[in-house]
Amino acid sequence: MKILVTGGCGFIGSHLVDKLVEKKYEVVVFDDLSTGKKERLNSHAKLIVADIRNASQINEIFLKEKPEMVIHTAAQVMLRKSIEEPIFDATTNIIGTINVLEACKKSHVKKIIYTSTGGARYGEPEYLPVDEKHPIHPSAPYGISKHTAEHYVKAYSDLYGFDYLIFCFGNVYGPRDDPSCKRVTALFSEAMIIGENPTIFGDGGQTRDFLYVLDLADFIVNSLEKEPEHKLFNLANGTQTSVTEIFNELKEISGFSEEAKHIDAIKGEIRDICLDTSLAQKELRWEPKTTMKEGLKQTYLWLKNN
Repeated sequence: MKILVTGGCGFIGSHLVDKLVEKKYEVVVFDDLSTGKKERLNSHAKLIVADIRNASQINEIFLKEKPEMVIHTAAQVMLRKSIEEPIFDATTNIIGTINVLEACKKSHVKKIIYTSTGGARYGEPEYLPVDEKHPIHPSAPYGISKHTAEHYVKAYSDLYGFDYLIFCFGNVYGPRDDPSCKRVTALFSEAMIIGENPTIFGDGGQTRDFLYVLDLADFIVNSLEKEPEHKLFNLANGTQTSVTEIFNELKEISGFSEEAKHIDAIKGEIRDICLDTSLAQKELRWEPKTTMKEGLKQTYLWLKNN
């Protein structure tokens, strides 16, 4: 089977490509290389440099390559940037996804996997852990744009008959993360490596539900050809971990002896999140394998060596 991965040179996308190649799929990647890097790409995958915002370019690629399945990871992923540049965020995450769906329709793709957010889409939780039935009240443009695109994925499936799955992630971390994308584990690791005091926004007591990227990639690739009853699933560890706990764990791993500096919390970021993953466990056998301690160690060592 030929699978096309959008954003396949990115943090999550490149790990997915590795797993797909390992499973003997034929893999085509398109990536605009704005945050993705060529050196991350598996040598057995074909790379096409393209931008999901360019509809004619995307259509041409799909019609030429004729993928049977698409994994759509290309996105604007930074919540803070979405607040600063909401038009760019919407153009990439909503219009870009529609462009991909139009190309899927025209080239008769059989199935699309859409990667969404498991925190920003819900907004400040009414209860924890948050399940897939929780009310959706995103508090930042990023959550709005990623959730809006989910509706288009379902609508196109209903209208044109291709299958789909939507995976809503917790806070993904691990090797190949780029500190420029502002994810806390990579930012803290980078600061400690270069001898700077990491910055914590707010008091550090805010919690997130972290998910190791290799667990995620392995699970998604193993789920591609499954046909569960439901179509949208939360994926995370189902555990609340505070920002301060992450800082302290990385201090121990790195031997860093200084303290973090604190600045004001960011408007639009939720205080606490923990995802209920029982639906994915039941229907797709979701079972993350990597402990937080081991995942942070591998993240830190990768950044130190790269």
